[in-house]
Amino acid sequence: MEKPIYPSPYMRITQGYMEGTHIDSFAIDEAGSDSGIDYLVAPFTGIIKKIYQQDANEVWLESVDKVEYPDGTIDYMTVLFAHDNDVSNLSVGQVITKGTRFYEEGTKGNASGNHVHIECGLGKFTGTGWHQNAGGYWSINNSKNPTDCFFIDDSITILDSHGYTFKKIEPEVIEEKPIVTPPVSEEVNNTTNDSNSSDDTPIEEDTSSPKLIFTCPKTDIYAIELEEGQKLYLK
Repeated sequence: MEKPIYPSPYMRITQGYMEGTHIDSFAIDEAGSDSGIDYLVAPFTGIIKKIYQQDANEVWLESVDKVEYPDGTIDYMTVLFAHDNDVSNLSVGQVITKGTRFYEEGTKGNASGNHVHIECGLGKFTGTGWHQNAGGYWSINNSKNPTDCFFIDDSITILDSHGYTFKKIEPEVIEEKPIVTPPVSEEVNNTTNDSNSSDDTPIEEDTSSPKLIFTCPKTDIYAIELEEGQKLYLK
């Protein structure tokens, strides 16, 4: 199960939730590393449910499966992104793999300075994807605090968290197991005895390949004298 990651490699939040134009919503503005245009990545593997180009090029990305929230919730997640100057590379139904670059900062719509407006919603995309809140602004349905939606890890450089605390994913610790050398059996050791060994047991002669002693020239009666201990093989 995926854990949604903060969608920008640089965290520089210039406007927080419940303030300014974000009144009555959990929206945040992410401005990246500087005043230029930085990219954002998919926080989870998701499918684009809606693109609204008549305003700020808003894009709704819904997780293809349930995800694990930092607050322990297990559910689908929908994230709204806004202000990218050009979304011609995106389409409804397009699946974006977690960590893939797909959106950029911009000033499309009512925006001053390059940034991305981000809102997180609990569950799947519903209705039109948003509603007009008490402040007169449009906000994602089922809005949820971003600190309860996104994890961070060591790949994210925090320049300004706006005082928010995001749960960090600790690197996986792989326990190293000692290498165990199997004991050498006594049978193997016996084969390494040197020539000074006191074991006088005679070595059995290999009889798997009979040795040619005599070829019979014709059918007849033949006799052979053998000494004690000698062996005769017939083919």
